[in-house]
Amino acid sequence: MPSKYRPQIFGWFGDLDKGPRLVPLHDDRLSYANNNYCAFIRKIPSDQILYLCLSISLILMFMVLVFFSFDFFSILLKKSELKIFFIVLFGMLLSSFVIYSYALPEFYQNAFSHRGSPIIFNRKTGKVYVNESDFFNFKILRHPAVFLQPKKRRIKEYDWDDLHGVIIHNMSRNALSSTVLMVCQPGTHQVIDHIMLDPARAGAGSTFVWGWINSFMVYYKSANINDGEYRSDQEAEFKAHRIDGQGWPEWMVEAFNATSLEELAEIKQRHNITQ
Repeated sequence: MPSKYRPQIFGWFGDLDKGPRLVPLHDDRLSYANNNYCAFIRKIPSDQILYLCLSISLILMFMVLVFFSFDFFSILLKKSELKIFFIVLFGMLLSSFVIYSYALPEFYQNAFSHRGSPIIFNRKTGKVYVNESDFFNFKILRHPAVFLQPKKRRIKEYDWDDLHGVIIHNMSRNALSSTVLMVCQPGTHQVIDHIMLDPARAGAGSTFVWGWINSFMVYYKSANINDGEYRSDQEAEFKAHRIDGQGWPEWMVEAFNATSLEELAEIKQRHNITQ
């Protein structure tokens, strides 16, 4: 049965239901939680280094391929090997597409993103806050000008009710899967945005992060707020490590701890936020 969310995301493996889970968190992506909000990082240092090296390797291999291809093309044309010429040309064009749509964005994302790109869930206001590299998304083709802005950020506020989890498969022989949040039009299955929640996890059943967040949002007992990198009384240390210096708007950092929609509205009014 296909996903109910449209348009369907590439590599879709299954939709995830919302609701609390009895299974406690066995994961190191929970950075901090208190009675108001929790923060999960999406990039751990080892993954960031791995994918940075992978993207650099692909880019260097492509550059070497381009360097030697000119002489090869010349030889094929002189020998009138047009069939082989067009096959090799197609391979070059395909390689160029992979580099432009995957390797370059992956390099930019990992080279210019730091401190895990945390995503914040406030259970008292039902709001979700994202501050991440503009390359931390699901676009395939980008305008060339975007590569001139390596540190550009995507900073958004979402409603938890409009976010729905799905599992996608990365098609590798290692059977890695990822949990993605589909941002839908309110009350519909029409997707208007995507958020990577839990990248590159072994096995299709690895939904501990999704389950813990669902439990947290409804105050379920399995979501222990002291399960994270920092205990609930270490908010200052968490913010110094994960939040400070990362371009989070002042109003949004205050909104992490808003205890009601009325308090959130007051924070936005005080900071002249009209969204």
